[in-house]
Amino acid sequence: MNKVLVLSCLLYLPVYSHGTEKLPTIKVEGTTTEQSGAQHLTTRIQWLKFPQVSYQTADLKDEDRSAIIRVQTDKSGKVVEADVQESTGLRALDQKLIRAVEAAKVKSVQKNGKAIPIVGYQTFTLSLNNAEDRVSQTKQCTYSFNSQNWIKQEKDKSVAFRYLQQPSLALDQSLLKNKDRVVKFKFKLNKQGEIAQVKLTKLSGVNAIDQQVIEAVEHAQVSVKRSYRTLWIYKKSSFTDQIQFKQNDCK
Repeated sequence: MNKVLVLSCLLYLPVYSHGTEKLPTIKVEGTTTEQSGAQHLTTRIQWLKFPQVSYQTADLKDEDRSAIIRVQTDKSGKVVEADVQESTGLRALDQKLIRAVEAAKVKSVQKNGKAIPIVGYQTFTLSLNNAEDRVSQTKQCTYSFNSQNWIKQEKDKSVAFRYLQQPSLALDQSLLKNKDRVVKFKFKLNKQGEIAQVKLTKLSGVNAIDQQVIEAVEHAQVSVKRSYRTLWIYKKSSFTDQIQFKQNDCK
């Protein structure tokens, strides 16, 4: 009888040991149920208030940084726990991310009509170009709407039309990508003298620049001197202008 009992125990020991080695690890997908209750696991956290991380170039120690933060919320979406899954390599910077996550707010998730806690992972990429001190330096230099026609009318030279006021434009120098840019455009006036159509005749090569110029012209107001040669009140009239964005003009 004792031999049978000992043999039975020996048979069960390897099975238990083998099962322990292969305990499942939590993956960020689907849902799972823990002893504390149901939790929704997600790779895409839906934020009601995204973590706001403020940092300077000095915080990055001269190189771009990235990190992954594990986020756990309660049923209401309040962050109750945040810890570093993958570090930036700098403890102080990791703590900035933790504090930003703790102050954020996650959209609550419902299952079967009931709100449940969330566990998810958020990736952060902190680049030198987006550091507060570098961004503020870049934004100090912007281009206004100094078109060829505007410059002429400011010097009281003869022009085909006049802007009633300088069109609004604040183009960031970084958009030039270390190269001078030119945008040429034309627009038409309707019978009421309003700008009805804007077309680019020469692109800058940077879509963001082109779009900002178009928007500035579309919201501009112009006047045209009436004469027997410019009977624009009876038909649409077309006018042209251009803007040069030179790197040296923004230094």
